[in-house]
Amino acid sequence: MKRLWIRRAYSCSTLLCALLISTSGVARAQGKEATNIFGPADVFELEYVADPQISRDGSQVVYVRTFLDIMTDRERSNLWIVNYDGSEHRPLLTGQQNFSSPRWSPDGSRLLYVASDENGKQQLFLRWMDTGQTAMLTHLERGPTGVSWSPNGEKIAFSMFVPDAINPFAELPTKPDGADWAPPAKTYERLIYRADGAGFLPLGHSQIFVLPVEGGTPRQLTDGPYNHGGGLEWTPDSQYLIVSANRREDWEYHASDSEIYEIEIDEGGVRQLTDRRGPDGGPALSPDGQKIAYLGYDDRFLGHQVSKLYIMNRDGSDPRMIADDLDRSIGNLQWAGDGQGIFVQYDTEGNTRLAHVNLDGTVTDLASDVQGLSLGRPYGGGTFTVSVNGRFAFTYGTPGHPADLAVGSPGTEPTRLTWVNEDLFEQKKIGDVEEVWYESSHDGLPIQGWIAQPPGFDSNKKYPLILEIHGGPFSNYGDRFSAEVQLYASAGYVVLYTNPRGSTSYGEDFGNEIHHAYPGNDFDDLMSGVDEVIRRGYVDEDQLFVTGGSGGGVLTAWIVSHTDRFAAAASQKPVINWYSWVLTADMGGTSGLNYWFPDTPWNALEHYMDRSPIHHVANVKTPTMLITGEVDWRTPMSESEQFYQALKIQQIPSALVRIPEASHGIGARPSHMISKVQHILAWFERYRTSGGM
Repeated sequence: MKRLWIRRAYSCSTLLCALLISTSGVARAQGKEATNIFGPADVFELEYVADPQISRDGSQVVYVRTFLDIMTDRERSNLWIVNYDGSEHRPLLTGQQNFSSPRWSPDGSRLLYVASDENGKQQLFLRWMDTGQTAMLTHLERGPTGVSWSPNGEKIAFSMFVPDAINPFAELPTKPDGADWAPPAKTYERLIYRADGAGFLPLGHSQIFVLPVEGGTPRQLTDGPYNHGGGLEWTPDSQYLIVSANRREDWEYHASDSEIYEIEIDEGGVRQLTDRRGPDGGPALSPDGQKIAYLGYDDRFLGHQVSKLYIMNRDGSDPRMIADDLDRSIGNLQWAGDGQGIFVQYDTEGNTRLAHVNLDGTVTDLASDVQGLSLGRPYGGGTFTVSVNGRFAFTYGTPGHPADLAVGSPGTEPTRLTWVNEDLFEQKKIGDVEEVWYESSHDGLPIQGWIAQPPGFDSNKKYPLILEIHGGPFSNYGDRFSAEVQLYASAGYVVLYTNPRGSTSYGEDFGNEIHHAYPGNDFDDLMSGVDEVIRRGYVDEDQLFVTGGSGGGVLTAWIVSHTDRFAAAASQKPVINWYSWVLTADMGGTSGLNYWFPDTPWNALEHYMDRSPIHHVANVKTPTMLITGEVDWRTPMSESEQFYQALKIQQIPSALVRIPEASHGIGARPSHMISKVQHILAWFERYRTSGGM
C-alpha cells in the first residue's frame, strides 16, 4: 500500500497559545535547556482532526477540529469546512461552545450539529449552508447521540438517556424543618451499577427519539429496560429505523448478545431481524433498501473474537458472511452509492486501513494510515465517511503527527488536505520512529514493534531504554502519533513499544494466544523485544526501565515479579489481583468473568492466583511506582493499593501516585496526561545513572 502524499493544500496556525516551560528531563537529554524539543507544555499546542463528514456529492468536507485549552485544561472543538480539492479551507463554527457531530442533510443544503446552550446542556442545532443562519432545534435535559437524518430530510433520529422513576427503597421519618441530616443512602440492585468515566450509574436506559427537522418536542420510539444506541439507519422511505440493541431480559449477564431490530416510525413497533448467540451490530442499509450489512460473530467465549461482515435481506432472511478470508475485525460499514459493495475499515499489523468489499467478498485496500484519535498513546480508532460517488474523507496520521484530514476515491492515491500541527513541529523536534520485527524466545512467534529515538539521536552513543506496554490486552499499538512516547524520547530515552501475543490486528489465533493465560508468554515476547534493541548497540543494559497502562500495567507488575533486569518500573492503572478485580471492576463481573477466566474465582482460586502479580510479589526487587486515577472503575485504585502495600511491607522502594478526578484513561484532561508522564520520568530519574546520555 503506497503512503505517498503528493499535494499540500493548506496549512494554518494553531488556535491556542501555550505556556513555555522546560523540564529537567529534556534539559538533561540535551545537556542544556532544549526549548526546540517537544516538551510537556507543548502538549497544549496539539490539535487533531476528527469526525470528517463528506457531503453527499463529495464536493466538501466538514470536520471537527479539536484543540487543547490551556486555561480550562479541556479539549475544545470547532467545525471547519474545506472543498474536496483542498480549496476554501476555513472555520465554519467557532467560539466558546464546543461544536461536534456535524451531519449533512440529504440534499446538502443544511448541516445538523451538536453544541451547548446557554446552560451548558448539549442541544441539536441546524445551519443553512447558503445563508449561515442557525437555529436551536431542541431543549433537552441530556445530550443526544447517534444523530441521523431521514432520507427525505424531514426527521432526525437520535438516542438519549431516559431516567427511570425513582421509588425509595426504605422510608425514613420526616426530617424537621431546618434539620441537618446526613445524605440519604444509595441502594443498588443491578449487576452493572457503575462504569468507568461515568461513575455510579443513575437508573435508566438509552432510548431512541425522532424529531421533526423544524424542531419541537422529540417523540420517544423505544422503551423498556434496554439500551438502544449506536448507529441509527433509516430505510429509503423514511418509515423505519434499523438499529442494534440487546433486548434480552437478562442482558446484564449477556452483554455481548445484541441483535438487529427494525423500528416503525409511526407506531414504534419493534421487529427482531437476527437471532443468534453473539453480537450483531453496526447495521448499514443498501441504497435500494433491499440489503442490510452488519457485523458480528458466533460467540465462543474466547478472549478475542474477530468481528465479521454479514449481509442479509431487508426482512432478516438469508444471512451470509462475506470477506470471511480476512482474519481481521471489520468496522464502520458504509455502502457504496451503486450498492455493489461496502466501504469498511480494519486494523492489520498496527495500521488502520480503509477498504472496499465487493458483494462476492473481494477486499480492495484504498488507504492506510487511518489515524486514531488518541493523543496520548498510539492506539487505533480513526474514522471515515464516503459520498455517493465514491469519494471518501478520513483521519490520516503517522508517528510524526496526530490526525489530519485526507481525501480520496477508488483507484487514486489519497491526498492530505490539512497540516494542523505544522506550525508546532516546525519549531519543536520530535523523535524518529522505526518499525521492528523480531522472534519471541518462547516459540519463535513473529512480534512487531516500534522504536522511538530521542531527537538528535546518535547511534554511536548509549541511551537508557523505556519499554512501554499497551493495554487492552486485546488492542494494538501502531505506526501512529503518541505524545507520551515523544515526551519520553525528548527526555533522552529510546522507547520500545510492541504488540505482543494477544494484540489485535494479527488475526484471531494470535489474539487468543493469551486466552485464559494472561499475563504469561507476553513476558517472553516483551523481553525478546528488549534484547533485540540492545543488540543494536545503542542502549545501556544497566539503564532499562518499564512502564505501561491497564493491561500494560498488569504486564509491568508481572515483569518486575519475574525479572530484576530493569532499574525501575512504573505500573499504570494495573490489575494486581484478578480475584478482587472481577468483583470490583465495572467490567469484571460481565466481560472479564465470562471471557477471560474458566470459572468464578471461588471455584478456580489457583487459576486466578497464578495469573495475579500479587501472588508473585515476594520476588520483586525492582523499585516500582503505582499510578492510577482516583475514580478509575476499570482497574480500581484498590488494585494499585494492594501492590503498593505489599511492596512497602517488603521494604522495596515504591511510590503510589493518585491522580485526582481521573478515571481509567487518566489523560482525559491534558494536565493529567502531562502529570502522569512527569511523575514516571521523575521516578526513573531517581534510578538513572549518570553515564550514557
